[in-house]
Amino acid sequence: MALLVQACPWCYVGKARFEKALAAFPHRDEVEVVHRSFELDPGRAKDDVQPVLAMLTKKYGMSAAQAQAGEDNLGAQAAAEGLDYQTRGRDHGNTFDMHRLLHFAKEQGRQDELIQLLYRANFAEERSLFTEGAERLVELAVAAGLDAEAVRGVLADPARYADDVRADEREAAGLGANGVPFFVLDRKYGVSGAQPAEVFTQALGQAWGARSPLQLIDEGGAACGPDGCAVPQH
Repeated sequence: MALLVQACPWCYVGKARFEKALAAFPHRDEVEVVHRSFELDPGRAKDDVQPVLAMLTKKYGMSAAQAQAGEDNLGAQAAAEGLDYQTRGRDHGNTFDMHRLLHFAKEQGRQDELIQLLYRANFAEERSLFTEGAERLVELAVAAGLDAEAVRGVLADPARYADDVRADEREAAGLGANGVPFFVLDRKYGVSGAQPAEVFTQALGQAWGARSPLQLIDEGGAACGPDGCAVPQH
């Protein structure tokens, strides 16, 4: 399970690093990845959009020069993972509708495709993900393989998938995740932050090796197998 946020640049980078490790993992085909919702700023109003640099200076008390230096560093980190990143001109806003839409995409088997497009739209493209309204999300969802009218229906109803988003956030709190990205492996191991791919490789191997084999209580009951079913003997 991965806790990710569309407005979190370290989630953008961390997801790429995790996927690099997962692609080389010998048991990749037996690993299921489930994305969960986590909001960085759940109290932000839907129409409250501001430049990233202004948000950073206000939230963290840093200077504009420090905030820009941080963005430049993130751009370099993203480039090292083969990701495009706009270090200037990005904005920041409420992501709740995106999380609701990702739950719908999950039902349609298109969640990862939509996550990738949302990340690219927010971090690598000049167009704003927050100021163009619902049709921008519809455009991206259609590109991910979803039906436009069905997506509009989800976005038009604020209650659709809202409980699913809140349930994810409660689960995150229960797991002790107070920041993102946060990766949970087999519900036993946690990896916090955009760690190097080598750390994810180690975590995957440790989680796989620690799986508990099934303990049979009694092997004597009648059963069916590849060679057929046991025939009762009288």
